[in-house]
Amino acid sequence: MKLFQSKFSRRSIVAGAAFGALTKGAARAATKARALALIGDRYHNPDYIRVSLDKVFDELNIGIDYTIDYAGLSAASLRPYQLLLILRDGMIWPGGYSGPDAYTAYEGDLENAAEFPPPKSVMWMTEDQGMAIKSFVEAGGGFYPLHNASHISLSSRNYREVMGGAYFGHPPLRPFQVHATANAHPITEGMKPFIVNDEQHYVDYDKDPRYVILESENLDGLTYEGRGTKSPAGWAYDYGKGRVVFTAVGHTIHAMWNPQYLELQKRSVRWLLKDL
Repeated sequence: MKLFQSKFSRRSIVAGAAFGALTKGAARAATKARALALIGDRYHNPDYIRVSLDKVFDELNIGIDYTIDYAGLSAASLRPYQLLLILRDGMIWPGGYSGPDAYTAYEGDLENAAEFPPPKSVMWMTEDQGMAIKSFVEAGGGFYPLHNASHISLSSRNYREVMGGAYFGHPPLRPFQVHATANAHPITEGMKPFIVNDEQHYVDYDKDPRYVILESENLDGLTYEGRGTKSPAGWAYDYGKGRVVFTAVGHTIHAMWNPQYLELQKRSVRWLLKDL
């Protein structure tokens, strides 16, 4: 299992064969909230995600553990936590791939290019894993899927049921506005619209429209795949005894650290932990 240690010593690391096995740094009071973040995929370097979320959780003084071990996600691995975050998509590439790479010529000029067949993705989440997340939230846990975590819904019925929607697609990086909807919510109370240069994710939302709290809009009139200039960009609702929040921004660290979005992330975490 590959792990990422926070720069803050008070945060622990997920280690060992069990997804939830912790180092001695995780010896915290049982009453203190702890979060687990499953991060990183082919297109999203886990390091920028960890650095981004460190800022959020350090300012909230909440411990967070990071892992890239998607296969270890289970009901047992979630048991020590009160909050689960996911920022990764639903794909793995067991046959390998040559990119993405900042130096694309390296890929094109491989001496043994024939040994690298076209990459083929498969989906990693099982229905048992989707049910583990669903049960975790129903029992009182908080679930915060960010950005491309909506893509996982394309492969798991149970995951989509609790997450609330599914990825459709996105255009290349471009500026767009994120603003609160007319649906009042503590997470978006008093927020001002903000502009990010990010992937504007277009998502299909499955639940009651009154739970949509954020919308993205391209103010230049640019559309995507016949879906117009706008898309739901965030929602929040109670699910069983727990809560779910989704926010769509998150492809770059400068978007994650936009001051307004940073505040939204902190409020989302607090609301999920029933502290707001």
